[in-house]
Amino acid sequence: MEYPEIDAYSSMDSPIHRFDPRAKIVSFTFLIFSLVFVNDIRVAFSGLVFSFFILLVSRLPPGFALKRIRMVFFFLFPLLLVMPLTVEGREIANISGISVTLDGLIFASLIIMRALAAVTLALTMLATTRFDMTMKTLYALKIPGTLVQMLMFTYRYIFVITDEFSRMWESMECKGFSLKANYHGLSIFGNMLGMIIIKSYDRTRRVYESMVSKGYSGRPRTLVHLKMSAKDYVLSTCMVGIAIFVHAYQFI
Repeated sequence: MEYPEIDAYSSMDSPIHRFDPRAKIVSFTFLIFSLVFVNDIRVAFSGLVFSFFILLVSRLPPGFALKRIRMVFFFLFPLLLVMPLTVEGREIANISGISVTLDGLIFASLIIMRALAAVTLALTMLATTRFDMTMKTLYALKIPGTLVQMLMFTYRYIFVITDEFSRMWESMECKGFSLKANYHGLSIFGNMLGMIIIKSYDRTRRVYESMVSKGYSGRPRTLVHLKMSAKDYVLSTCMVGIAIFVHAYQFI
């Protein structure tokens, strides 16, 4: 199954798309960390609802967002099966001597809601801004250039490596290869992964030499000049205020 790139819909128009990238990254990051550390399941549920509201405001295609959120949910779903059996607390059922606790169910639900809220907000933040603009915004926020460039090249070339892997796999299948859990099958698969690593290393060297020949010095340079409007200040203040209120509400 193919997935569009994270910024495939960054050219759309919505209040979140028009949000200044610097204010967007700072306010969304503040809100994400706020929701991740809540301990009240009611607050976590409210945060999840709010994150979906922000997603709706962004006007991103539902299928685009749900495919990615669904992957996270499938990864976390086993918690609903394991934690009620392992966390001590009020018993709600007993299956063949195995206690199922309400506290475990609540704790698992809390973790899942916090994770889904954080992923939804992060997806909305990244999908409503062009990836190159996100990188330039990180430079503007004084994030270390080495870290930003690592993110940029990782995102850029992960698709190239994936395509290379797909072509090699299709070529092997055309020659009759079928992956099986035996020595021969795993040996061939390991050799293929080794070739991918070697090809990636060679590509890295060629790209670096090409960049150096064009004047690359390791220092980021950008001609982008960002300017915040009154609406950006109001929206960022509201989001940071909500993040603060989320934690203050837990102690009321």
